[in-house]
Amino acid sequence: MKLNVTKELAALQRLSMPELRAKFAELFGEATRVGNRPWLVNRIIWRLQALAEGDLSERARRRAAELANDADLRLNPPRTIEPDGSSRPARSGEHTSHALPRPGTVLTRVYKGEALQVKVLADGFEFEAQRYASLTAVAKAITGTHTSGFLFFGLAPKGGKP
Repeated sequence: MKLNVTKELAALQRLSMPELRAKFAELFGEATRVGNRPWLVNRIIWRLQALAEGDLSERARRRAAELANDADLRLNPPRTIEPDGSSRPARSGEHTSHALPRPGTVLTRVYKGEALQVKVLADGFEFEAQRYASLTAVAKAITGTHTSGFLFFGLAPKGGKP
């Protein structure tokens, strides 16, 4: 059977999210709660193509399994250190770098001959009586250009990651 990808893609684009999830469950044999429409459409199209034209060869499957076995996979999310010293699992999208000083710390940087001070808060940063969500936002407010806050305040080695 020849699959008309363009026609199938157009049909999928017209489906609602519940209908896309139902189509996914029909094709993959398991439900999904994913709310990302482009991801769902791509996965469904891929599955339709695999069913119509054939899936991975057995050799490719074995090689993928070998690579997956060799991979250093994280099984648990990194832990976040709370202000009281306790730890808890990090939430999705939460910054977990240990290079970030504890709340209450004041970061000082001399920039264009002026000593600038930024206070680390539990939920952001304070600079000149304004709150910022990230050090990068503070650095951008100071310089007027996009600059890594970790690099600007000397918390990361130049060219490296925090």
